[in-house]
Amino acid sequence: QVQLVESGGGLVQPGGSLRLSCAASGDIESITSMGWYRQAPGKQREWVAGISSGGTPAYADSVKGRFTISRDNAKSTLQMNSLKPEDTAVYYCNAGSKYGGYSWGQGTQVTVSS
Repeated sequence: QVQLVESGGGLVQPGGSLRLSCAASGDIESITSMGWYRQAPGKQREWVAGISSGGTPAYADSVKGRFTISRDNAKSTLQMNSLKPEDTAVYYCNAGSKYGGYSWGQGTQVTVSS
């Protein structure tokens, strides 16, 4: 089993930046891809970004050019720049397993507001 813990959320002004981190523990050798999702109140969970085991990133259209996903061993990072109020959501870290299924973090709140 893999455990994921997000950190780095908070309140930022529009146009500001924030860096989210996801620390994995447990059977980290089983991790394949890693990703970030977000969920705003009243909306379904949305995929934001992902990174393959080989380090190839992918992004949702809504964040392309503004967010950057990276990984280093058991840590995934989401660098968020040029933040907009629409980015306000709870952000969740996700990790796929070579055995199938996914692990999820508990989420961290990101609020973009003046």
